[in-house]
Amino acid sequence: MNQGRRATKSGNVLEKTVEGIIQGNGYLQSCEYIPKKRRKDWLINSQEPIKRYARQVYIGPGIYGTDIYVDFYLFGVPRIPDSLIIECKWQQSSGSVDEKLPYLNLNIQNCYPTPAVVLIDGKGMKPKAIDWLTNQVNFNANLLAVHNLTSFITWANNHL
Repeated sequence: MNQGRRATKSGNVLEKTVEGIIQGNGYLQSCEYIPKKRRKDWLINSQEPIKRYARQVYIGPGIYGTDIYVDFYLFGVPRIPDSLIIECKWQQSSGSVDEKLPYLNLNIQNCYPTPAVVLIDGKGMKPKAIDWLTNQVNFNANLLAVHNLTSFITWANNHL
């Protein structure tokens, strides 16, 4: 298995773990994948006061004008009025995720329609990169928190 496939596989494991946490907190999956054409209809239909989520939701263009799909889009979060986005970043060994964090932060700040939480884990990131992203919570009103898996579970159990 090449490095790209291995990274995708390990990232999918993290997303499936997060999905289990979301479902364990009472959210129902309304759809697996929301492409551009169906985004508006899904958002309108998701305004019900029920705990719902979808994976891989198109939210619009990013800072480079390219399409952004978020990992999880949740409705019915008790302490968050509109909705919540959860982004998952797994880096098992050293790689390029460090360089992707500023891009993610700028997209959250400028392009995300709702607040976001970032779950980042895997021990392959440079510690200063995670510290930098965590410090952005103070400057980016749309970035609510940065968690590792353990702290995300605790946060989810208290906030979802």
